[in-house]
Amino acid sequence: MGDFLRRGGELKIIKALDLHHPKILEQLFELQRTSYLIEAQLIGFYEIPPLKETVEELKVCGETFLGYFDGEYLAGAISYTVEEHELTICRMVVHPSYFRKGIAQKLLIKMEEQNHAIPVLKVSTGKENSPAKNLYLKNGFKYVSDFEVMSGVLISHYKKEKHQLK
Repeated sequence: MGDFLRRGGELKIIKALDLHHPKILEQLFELQRTSYLIEAQLIGFYEIPPLKETVEELKVCGETFLGYFDGEYLAGAISYTVEEHELTICRMVVHPSYFRKGIAQKLLIKMEEQNHAIPVLKVSTGKENSPAKNLYLKNGFKYVSDFEVMSGVLISHYKKEKHQLK
């Protein structure tokens, strides 16, 4: 199921996305294209892998997805993979109409709650993507390094290590 939030009479929910459901898959595909076009403009790089991905490639990407719904509308999503004791955030997308409404924050918190036993979280984003960088930094991620994917295009890597109580 998902977490229900009610604001202004509208039902908001965060729940797992089933990419084998055609309507969900199509909504996610359109959402990520719209969202990553904004990032591409911010960082001046249009070769972001999700912008080149087909619907079929998205369907079989092997990532776990959580979606933020405003009624029936998919307004945001986060995806991740887990390998041993490390979680990697693969995608964080929010429709531009929903920017600055705390959706990315809510998705990040929900993902962390569902994976509370994973001690290491990693994420990468365009060095010039200030909104994403600020989100991760304010949520305890630390800057690790930059990687040049193409001349003048830098990707910043971040990491969050949770200290386990003994």
